[in-house]
Amino acid sequence: MGDTVRSVGRALHFPVTGTARGIRKATHANGAGESGLGKLIELHAVNGAGDVMITVALASTVFFSVPTDEARGRVALYLAITMAPFTVLAPVIGPLLDRLPHGRRAAMAAAMLARALLALIISGAVASGSLELYPAALGVLVASKAYGVVRSAVVPRLLPPRFSLVKANSRVTLAGLLATGAAAPIAAGLHAVGDPWPLYGAFVIFVGGTVLSFSLPPEVDSAGGEDVALLAADAEHLHGRRRKEARRPGLRTVGPAVTHALGANAALRCLSGFLIFFLAFLLREHPLTGESAAVSLGIVGVAAGAGNALGTAVGAWLRSRAPEVIIVTMVAVVLCVAVVAALFFGAFLVAVLAAVAGFAQALAKLALDALIQRDVPELVRTSAFARSETLLQMAWVFGGAVGIVMPLNGSLGLTVGAAFVAVGWLSTLKGLLASARHGGRSQARVA
Repeated sequence: MGDTVRSVGRALHFPVTGTARGIRKATHANGAGESGLGKLIELHAVNGAGDVMITVALASTVFFSVPTDEARGRVALYLAITMAPFTVLAPVIGPLLDRLPHGRRAAMAAAMLARALLALIISGAVASGSLELYPAALGVLVASKAYGVVRSAVVPRLLPPRFSLVKANSRVTLAGLLATGAAAPIAAGLHAVGDPWPLYGAFVIFVGGTVLSFSLPPEVDSAGGEDVALLAADAEHLHGRRRKEARRPGLRTVGPAVTHALGANAALRCLSGFLIFFLAFLLREHPLTGESAAVSLGIVGVAAGAGNALGTAVGAWLRSRAPEVIIVTMVAVVLCVAVVAALFFGAFLVAVLAAVAGFAQALAKLALDALIQRDVPELVRTSAFARSETLLQMAWVFGGAVGIVMPLNGSLGLTVGAAFVAVGWLSTLKGLLASARHGGRSQARVA
């Protein structure tokens, strides 16, 4: 009898334990377990799952629970109260965290714990209709961005032998995307039980992330050999040294290839923020043929997520001597698709644009990472990663702000989106191609 009970117990536990072992084997492959990168991959997956729980709860509360006209006003209020202060706070996050190089595990844990507590505050605000929702949502954005900045600085410290920085970043990003995709239907199921339940789920997930943050290896808190990227372009700075008179932090030390690549990536992030908010209202008012508003948004969201995941996966395997060419090509492809979608607006082209934009954004970001790895001295590399991520987030916020005020005209909206990409492509094309011809090193790789 006892053997039978144990056998049944093992059979019931196997799907859970077997899945856990499979995930651990994947995240710890190729030396990632020994270096500590596997722990960071798992932590980022937890971060993605928790964020999507809060996103589902906020979307249901601010967007789907009221008529379209009122929803636009509520989302505009949400942007004004959360995103506007965030644009002021975002540039401060990177420099502030530069001053805490020896407390990165604690900083990541604090960002997780803050979101856990804020999820509980938002759950109360959802139930009561209180305005506490908005400052709490701002806190979630700031904590999420703080985590992202620290994570970008941590990855170079956990590289396994013969493991490129771009490959490591692609693995971390892909884990977050997969976790987001897995957690989204769970969040939707919790929402069906009650509005606050996805937030309770987020609380549990982020508490787990708080504990997991301290399991990262001690190397995460080491800042030996690091410095801060400064606003200058002379030979001294390009070798990681600073002059006493240089005071303002910036990205000019990283070289022209990186700054042009950052501009191109900012254009893609701007398009991403624009499409998220513009299509959210457009498809609610004018759903895809034969579908409801929720299903229409789901189709576009799945297309964008699939494109992003595919771009990340391709970036993990693609090798090239000219990441600049990849960035130029990706932006050009997105521009062409956006123009076609604007001219022949329709359900299929909207989904295609979402997928292509997601793919290009992921691959172009990995190419930007490759340029930072190639051109930025190790002394200032982690600082450059942190500051570039902050600037990209500001571009996303700007695009989202434009998307919320646009008239609900599909062709007009996608024309504006194409214009964002065109400006980014034309302003960086010459510099990136010149860098590909003359400035690249022979050992530079995209993965």
